Amino acid sequence: MATKLCRSRALASALRPAKPSLPSRSEQVAVRCISATARQNVSVPKDAPNMRQAPREYPKELKVPIVNPADKYSTKADDLHRYGAWLMGCLPKYIQQFSVWKDELVIYIPPSGVIPVFSFLKYNTAAEFTQMSTVTAVDFPTRDQRFEIVYNVLSVRHNARIRVKTYADEATPVPSVTPLYDGANWYEREVYDMFGVFFVGHPDLRRIMTDYGFEGHPLRKDFPLTGYTEIRYDEEKKRIVTEPLELTQAFRNFEGGSTAWEPVGPGDNRTPESFKLPTPKPEEKKEEPKK
Repeated sequence: MATKLCRSRALASALRPAKPSLPSRSEQVAVRCISATARQNVSVPKDAPNMRQAPREYPKELKVPIVNPADKYSTKADDLHRYGAWLMGCLPKYIQQFSVWKDELVIYIPPSGVIPVFSFLKYNTAAEFTQMSTVTAVDFPTRDQRFEIVYNVLSVRHNARIRVKTYADEATPVPSVTPLYDGANWYEREVYDMFGVFFVGHPDLRRIMTDYGFEGHPLRKDFPLTGYTEIRYDEEKKRIVTEPLELTQAFRNFEGGSTAWEPVGPGDNRTPESFKLPTPKPEEKKEEPKK
């Protein structure tokens, strides 16, 4: 009986699959976790070089040239200077000066030169600035001619732009370029609405952004930020009404050097009576009796 058990055990051990052989001591086993449920065994030879101790190449000189982004304007600046000098030679009566900023040419003209200069820029074959991009203005209250009117024109044929600047004040009108550029119609109306610059020869010079009956020009530096009137809907009258603006404080003048709390104008004092402090009375001095 014992011999039969030994033979069955020997037969079972012979039929059992062999266990995988372990790696030899001459090899290192690196276990790399791929996920929480799987692993990959990677055998690394013992004599493999250590990449951290391997010699590194010294950084070589940078062969790519270092380019300054502002250098791309240097090649255009010379051409724009020559073109500006050519324009002054063609129109010496009207072009007072010119300047070049990056890749843009700026010319300065008086109001009397608006029509001659823009006619030349539009119809001359060496210019052909046929598109009026924008017309705007800037207010400089300290100047005699406080408004600077800025025109931006584009030449599609030559892929070039020119900025033209002129000047005016409250009483000096500027000739309208609407007969030359139809696109300047609404631009000039906007400048008139926001700054109050008059354009002589405009076919329909009226306000374009503010409401009917609006007083003043909002983009002037002396125009208050809060305005002068307010618009609201009246439930009793069932219509929109315009009323004088009422503020809880007076208009403040924030000029340099003066205090920000210095009131300008009468204002409107709406402090409740319960919050008003009594006027302090002068302290009475008690005379001590002479001894």
